[in-house]
Amino acid sequence: MVYGFSLYVVARSATMKARAALLKGIIMAAFGFFVLGQVIYRIAFPQLPVYEAIGAIGLLALAANGTCFFLLWRHRADDINMSSVWLCSRNDIIANISVLFAAVGVWLTHSGWPDILVGLALAALFLRSALHVLRESIRALRAIRTNSAIQPDNFN
Repeated sequence: MVYGFSLYVVARSATMKARAALLKGIIMAAFGFFVLGQVIYRIAFPQLPVYEAIGAIGLLALAANGTCFFLLWRHRADDINMSSVWLCSRNDIIANISVLFAAVGVWLTHSGWPDILVGLALAALFLRSALHVLRESIRALRAIRTNSAIQPDNFN
């Protein structure tokens, strides 16, 4: 969804790009809170994750997200839209690699704690990134509004 919306606004106005970044920041924050909720649930109701499933899904997601990450690399500083979608991709790569480490940790320790610790770290990463994207998109929207408010009329 994030990639699709980012592609949709590539050739749109700066306002649309900033709004897209704002939406991506909200999605990142929601995902961060969801992961945090999952961690709390797993602490309250411990269970041993299936490390084979974690590892297989992590590898598939890493391949898909790695492709997107490398396609976005040269555009990561083009504008707020591309910067925010690149940040989403970077977070996805970090999450995929972390999930693989969690799978190995669960396998080695026969405990759910590696999964819980990785979940906490990922929730922090997503929430921190969301805060950054939200701040930047709000700043960009304010700048656009200020610039359009002080532009002289071209009707003379």
